[in-house]
Amino acid sequence: MTARVLVVDDLEPNVKLLEAKLRAEYFDVIGAYSGKEAIEKAVAEQPDIILLDVMMPGMDGIEACRLIKNAPETMHIPVVMVTALDQQADRVAGLEAGADDFLTKPVEDLALFARVRSLSRLKMMTDELRARYATGQGLGVVDNIKLDESESESRIFIIDDNEEQTDRLKTSLGEGYEIASESDSEVALGRVRSGDFDLIIVNLSIENMDPLRLCSSIRSFEETRLTPILAVVRQGDTRKLVRALDIGVNDYLTRPVGRSELMARVSTQLRHKLYVDQLRSSFQASLEMAVTDQLTGLYNRRYLASHLSAMFDRSTWTERPLSTMILDIDHFKQINDTYGHDAGDVVLKEFADCIGKSVRGIDLACRYGGEEFLVAMPDTDLAFAGIIAERLRQEIAAKKFMINGGRDTVEVTVSIGISSTENGPDGDTAQKLIKRADEALYEAKTTGRNRVIQSAA
Repeated sequence: MTARVLVVDDLEPNVKLLEAKLRAEYFDVIGAYSGKEAIEKAVAEQPDIILLDVMMPGMDGIEACRLIKNAPETMHIPVVMVTALDQQADRVAGLEAGADDFLTKPVEDLALFARVRSLSRLKMMTDELRARYATGQGLGVVDNIKLDESESESRIFIIDDNEEQTDRLKTSLGEGYEIASESDSEVALGRVRSGDFDLIIVNLSIENMDPLRLCSSIRSFEETRLTPILAVVRQGDTRKLVRALDIGVNDYLTRPVGRSELMARVSTQLRHKLYVDQLRSSFQASLEMAVTDQLTGLYNRRYLASHLSAMFDRSTWTERPLSTMILDIDHFKQINDTYGHDAGDVVLKEFADCIGKSVRGIDLACRYGGEEFLVAMPDTDLAFAGIIAERLRQEIAAKKFMINGGRDTVEVTVSIGISSTENGPDGDTAQKLIKRADEALYEAKTTGRNRVIQSAA
């Protein structure tokens, strides 16, 4: 994995030294020599990570970091402060400005490379979510992200077999969080999968389980893949820290843990978690709105156009049949004319619910347009598709559709046309499959309605 690193220092030898080290590890490097230039290149170049010196004339690194993290174009880029300052107050100032980490000169190569790799992986994942979010914005179906950290109480889970250390962490964190803890690592693994935590703090000195294996397991679970992990490590235990970062730990604290630095690093991780969660939920909302019919909850024709082709290609490749049925509600115009369009919408919604309950999870059910619906059924031959269609036709005919708030009922019937790849011509396509089902539906309509017709071979 490579990454583009922006190195910022007012002294050219420092930039060249870091550039040489990073290039030897196959990173692409961009140089900048002031806070102002750092901001300009961060916007223009969109690097994967910024290594930012603190002590610079004019605009120092703290102010540059604050401006980078407050700008929508660059707020997602990880920033590591690199400085000769080693006081905890200096680290806290950098973290509170939005920095993701704080490395002290002279920087140990092993720790530097591990941190760059770790934050670059995080940036790549965030970039993918941001790209999906941008697509949703382009479609006009998602709003701007607003990071309001006061909306809910964040949930923190501490895994540590030392009760005194756990109590100290709880006391330092104070009452602003919902905090849970567990001393047994095996029990902890079960709890993290069901607890929906916003941050997990792990002591890398626990003795009842290999702490690195514990962190690896947490990162591998689908439920906790994106949950930030904050490790607590002994001072000078660089090798274990590097392994932890490579495994997927997001950030770390060295003992003894200072309250200010703890709060700053916890705040950074929770803020990033909130940002990622909102990107994910916005993308999910945009996806649902883009491919789902809002009235019925089934997929729409836009989704059908792309997904049915993939299903058809799979059918061709596996040599297993793909069947489709097109369903049309009989005399639907009369329902709208007699009871009104609101009643018609209720019928469409209930009709769609019947389809959703009658098809399998592998089937694709869509609203095809107006009162027409389409169901694509992979691994299904024409005979079995006919059984499903007939069962659904009978269920619809026997159902009383409730309208006008339950004051009235209306009877509905449906005509269904079926086609399958097993009787398709040479050079068959997904579009031809739909056309044959549509022709069968037309025959069902013209021969009396309320029936199922299979397409001719």
